[in-house]
Amino acid sequence: MGTRLESGEAQAVEVIDRLSEAYPEPEISLTFSNRMELLVAVILSAQCTDERVNKETEHLFETYETVEDYANADEEELAEDLNSITYYNSKAGYIKSAAQAIRDEHDGEVPDTMSELTDLSGVGRKTANVVLQHGHDITEGIVVDTHVQRLSRRLGITEEERPEAIEEDLMPVVPREHWKNYTHWLIAHGRETCTARNPDCADCVLSDICPSSKADSDVDLADGSEW
Repeated sequence: MGTRLESGEAQAVEVIDRLSEAYPEPEISLTFSNRMELLVAVILSAQCTDERVNKETEHLFETYETVEDYANADEEELAEDLNSITYYNSKAGYIKSAAQAIRDEHDGEVPDTMSELTDLSGVGRKTANVVLQHGHDITEGIVVDTHVQRLSRRLGITEEERPEAIEEDLMPVVPREHWKNYTHWLIAHGRETCTARNPDCADCVLSDICPSSKADSDVDLADGSEW
């Protein structure tokens, strides 16, 4: 177990060293100006591109400006306002329910603990981690989206498949000071080079340390979809 942990840590550190040079200014790509907008944007981003979410929220945030606005929204009207987003009916319900809980149970303030956030409708660990990191400047874990899931497996840092299990594998091997940026580095690399279906291994800064670039790899290069 110790050898495996040490091996994973060495690989993670080397990946971080290289990607931090390739992407020196990692940042979240969702557009928001307050914690409620961030929460809404992250809920909408599940199985939907950030580009699409940003296009939708550009007008959404002009219509719904406060927690109270979302809490009092007509759910069908809110869904219609989100109709270019995947699963917009379900997400409208999550957002309205979460806003009501924030209004009624948290004095109108988006909570700042993992347990309170994950109690909200439509909020799992991934969403909660994003809100904590970018809304409250609190880093309790690593955001595992589909890019992080795909690349962490391809790079041999984890063999797990579920996001929660992947996060558990990553936290001991990724230095804590890099937990936040680890996600952004892998997202940037996943979008630019290590795409889901056509990874550009020939032009990848990680190709010589990536087990998935070898012909005998048992990691499926198409394991995941763009997020």
